[in-house]
Formats: sequence, structure tokens, C-alpha cells
Amino acid sequence: MTRTLSDNERLAWLRLARTETVGPVAFDHLLQRFGSPERALIALPDLARRAGRAAPLRPPPEDEILRELDDGDKLGARLICACEPDFPHRLASLDPPPPVLWALGRYELLPQSSVAVVGARIASAAGQRFARQLAAELGQHGLVVVSGLARGVDGAAHEGSLSTGTIAVLGGGIADIYPPEHAGLHARIAEAGCIVSESAPLRRAQAKDFPRRNRIISGLSLGVVVVEAELKSGSLITARLAAEQGRDVFAVPGSPLDPRAKGPNDLIRQGAILCEGVEDVLRSLSASPSMRERDRAWDPDEAADDLDHDALRERLAALLSPTPVSRDELVRAVKAPTSAVMAALVELALADRAHLLPGGMAASV
Repeated sequence: MTRTLSDNERLAWLRLARTETVGPVAFDHLLQRFGSPERALIALPDLARRAGRAAPLRPPPEDEILRELDDGDKLGARLICACEPDFPHRLASLDPPPPVLWALGRYELLPQSSVAVVGARIASAAGQRFARQLAAELGQHGLVVVSGLARGVDGAAHEGSLSTGTIAVLGGGIADIYPPEHAGLHARIAEAGCIVSESAPLRRAQAKDFPRRNRIISGLSLGVVVVEAELKSGSLITARLAAEQGRDVFAVPGSPLDPRAKGPNDLIRQGAILCEGVEDVLRSLSASPSMRERDRAWDPDEAADDLDHDALRERLAALLSPTPVSRDELVRAVKAPTSAVMAALVELALADRAHLLPGGMAASV
């Protein structure tokens, strides 16, 4: 369900998204449970207190959110909320999608068919040349190229696709230029392409922001091409996220003597599509089924359910331990609806008990 938000609804939506410990998972379940961001904001402090949080959980003050909106306006950027018609449909298909996205430049590129090209920051000259050429040829075939504006492969991919359409996804805000030597490239993408971020416009990137950045890179794309990457590279995280999201994963093979080839070569061993040129990408994409937006049940007039959330939360807390357990196992153990179980797990995260949550949920709450 999509709808255009009023100014007051947009303010509440962004305020909930910027609340401490509220990530995409928590945001989505709070919205489902309370029916609107306004109701969720009212309920949030008491929800965290009843869940056992020691320190009060307070949403950011309205003037802080108004400053963020003003910062975006001054930059000429646009805030797109996940429920709105202009939110990119491939991102909307994620479960859950990022609550908000700031876009600077040609935001009409966001819904277009796109492919991510990512790889090593310290890339070889050959790797950068391949990324630049592949990006240019993808653009010539009508595909927008997505990357992360990092050194090496990312920068080469943006350079190759500037004239046909490129999207740079940042870990910090849209005004946070990193690395500094990409200031000129950042400015050109802001004019000819699009720069996007989940973060507030002036936020400086922190290490925890890059997995979220990688999730958006893969989420915007039909497929991800890894050109060069060592085995512990962030590009392999992007590839893993792409596979989890049902996107195609492509890997460019390389010499076993080059450590930067170990990542792509390992991806190929795991079933990634070997990529030696644009034809490999086009052939696979032409055979892939199109994605649809997931069904979203958000309704501002929807009433909250009458389930005993407190009792369910405590039953779940008793089942959790440092040993990982899947959410499906917890659902079976408590014999409760999946949505109610997920809501209770979110409450545990809000209560600073996220270290007990299953399956990496704490990182994405």
C-alpha cells in the first residue's frame, strides 16, 4: 500500500526512523502494530520501559528533525519515505525496506533497471579498466549503474556510467564526501546522476553505516557484479545481501596469484555467475523473473491488536540464549503469530537486550 504523506505525517515518520535503536525491522513492526508513526511515537517510551529498558527511550525532538529536513532542502535533496509512490520499487520489495531515503540529483533514475558494480578499493589498473568499460556498456544497454563511491572499482564504475546514468549510495549523508579525492566525482554525480543515503544529509559515515549502505546498493539493483575483492571485503557482504534478496550475483574471475581475485573466484565456486563481459550480465537478466513490491499492510486507521504482548515477550526472553536460534524456531516454540513474535523481539531490542536476538537481527533492528 502506497500513499503520499502530509507534512505532519512525514515529520512523525522521520522522527520514528531516527529514534535510538529503531532500525528497519523495528520501524516496520512498530508501524504494523500501532498503525501509524504518530501512534508508535506515543507508545514507544512506555513500550521500552515495560520491556525492561533501564534508561528512558525518547524519540528525537521535533526541532532536530526539522533541522534535518531543512538541511536536505538547502542541498536541493528530496526525502522519500518507504510508503510513498516514488520510493524505489526494488527497495520496497525488501523485507523490511529502509524507512527513508534521501536523494540528491536525478531521483528519477532510482526506479529504472540497474546493476551494481562493486569491488576492491585498492584495485588493479586492469580491474578499474574492466569496471569502467563494463559500466559504460551496461549504460549503453539502458541500465543504470549503482555503486558506493569508494576508491578503486566503485569510482571507476561511476566514471564509466556518468553519461548514461549512475547512482552513488553513501554510508554517511548525501553531503558526506568520502574519500575526499572524490569531491569532483561527487559533484558530477549530483548533477548528472543521483546520490542516495539512508542517513541524515550532514551525517558523517561510521563503520556501522556501511552494511546498511551495502544493503541499499544490492536492493536497488537487479544484480551485483563483483570485479575484485579480497576474502574479507565489504564487496562480498554486498554479494551475500544480493543473494539473500534474490538478486543475481556476478563475479569477474582473476588470477589465483592476485589476492584481489580470491573473493570473485570464491563466489564462482559458490555458484555466482561468471562475468567476462556485458553479455554475461544481459543474458542472465533477460532470463530472470521480474520482482514485485511486497504487500504492505500499513494503514493509518488500523487498530492495534489485543494480544498479550508482555507475556509473549517474557516467554521469548526465557527461550533466548547466546546460542543462535532462528525466528521460525521461536515462532514454533511459543505457538504465536509470526508478526506478534517479531514485535516482541523488537521490544527486546528496544530494551537493550538485543544481544540475545536471533539470526543477526540486532544489527538490523
